[in-house]
Amino acid sequence: MAIKDKIRATGKQIYDRLHNDRLRKNILSAIPYWVASLLVGLIAVYYGRAFSWAENMGMQLFTTHRYLLFIIPPIAFVVAWWLVKQFAPFARGSGNPQVIAAIELAKPHNEEKLTKLLGLRIIFIKILSSLVFIFGGGVIGREGPIIHIGSSVFRKVNEWLPDWWPKVSKRYMIMTGAAAGLAAAFNTPLGGIVFAMEELTKTHISNFRTSIFSALIIAGLTTQALAGPFLYLGYPNVTHLSNFVFIPVIIVAIISGVGGSALGYYVLKILKWKESFKHTYQTILYIVIGAFILAFIAYFIDIRVLNSGKDLMTNTLFSSDKHLPWYLPILRTVGVIICNPMGGAAGIMVNSLSAGSTVGAVVGGWLHLSATDTNVLILAGMAAFLTGISRTPFTCAILVLEMTDRHTLIFHLLLAAMVANMAALIIDRHSFYDRVKDKFIDELNKEEAKGIEQKNKMVETTLPTTNL
Repeated sequence: MAIKDKIRATGKQIYDRLHNDRLRKNILSAIPYWVASLLVGLIAVYYGRAFSWAENMGMQLFTTHRYLLFIIPPIAFVVAWWLVKQFAPFARGSGNPQVIAAIELAKPHNEEKLTKLLGLRIIFIKILSSLVFIFGGGVIGREGPIIHIGSSVFRKVNEWLPDWWPKVSKRYMIMTGAAAGLAAAFNTPLGGIVFAMEELTKTHISNFRTSIFSALIIAGLTTQALAGPFLYLGYPNVTHLSNFVFIPVIIVAIISGVGGSALGYYVLKILKWKESFKHTYQTILYIVIGAFILAFIAYFIDIRVLNSGKDLMTNTLFSSDKHLPWYLPILRTVGVIICNPMGGAAGIMVNSLSAGSTVGAVVGGWLHLSATDTNVLILAGMAAFLTGISRTPFTCAILVLEMTDRHTLIFHLLLAAMVANMAALIIDRHSFYDRVKDKFIDELNKEEAKGIEQKNKMVETTLPTTNL
């Protein structure tokens, strides 16, 4: 505390020496974004390394000793759930819905709600729970959690500002934190910008363009300084394409868009069913049974059902044998439907990408397409499936574009995302993230109402009674 007070006092002295009001206001308004972006970049790199280590370690154990599939996942999944339930209930799930809810609630009278959605405890539990979950083979990712972590870091930095500091918009900080987290996770700065505009806010970007641009640059440069320049998926070969490849792209987009929307629909169904649970043992029983189902699939059918699916995407894109069995997209989707509602920290973005990639590979095999045409379908499936979940076609197309640096495919990816966005309406008019966001807000409102009721009861019991 003494160190923080000393830093604040030194900062106040420097602030007082600046006589140009506009200059010092602009500089001081930008500093919180710069500091938070640096922290997000650092966290993204080291969390990413820890996540990859845990994922690889678990997979090595499962491939070496297959019987561990029936031991480690049930224990790991229960521990991942318990950490969230015990220390940070709103750290569960992917993190995107919590961020969207926080942006909607970013008003002075909602401070208590925001603290439950974003904060230091969220950061630590989100990381720890997801690491345990992925070690157990959970069908989860780290990208959604990094978005949640990014917003939490930015909000916390905003909270630490002293009273004399120029006011910084809480809502803009939360939005920028999410965009910086996405950019750092995928190394996709343009994707972060489009994500902020399309998914997080209806606000015109000119209101905070300098802040978000600088934040994304700092977060991205921090990531690259520590991890080196990288592409999330590499450079797949997409040369010598067929003139009519757009036709199978549309087919893949329809299947993936419906599949992504269906995934979200069934996760929501399970979440609603779990609300009827009256006892803790019911939740634990659901987690254990889900873990055994996943272990059974991995042991007897295909072990590629486990984990984030990033290796599955890269192997399919860069191997000579691109055609996958027809059931793999179904297994990947079922894996997410089982794991996401368990209650641990479980990102869904990369799993959507991997499920979509398998759809593209399967369709490419059915149509006997060339390797390069199949690569286009794989990438189109990724953009389309994620669009089915998020209903953000431009964000999804730009993300896949930046992950692979295949700018010649911009129209193919946009076509896939737009078609998927329309196809997803068959299942649900709203995105999975919006549905879960509404659930979080309802839960917060109920907790608030319950707290007010308890306070009123306490006041009534302490009031003196008068004898008539």
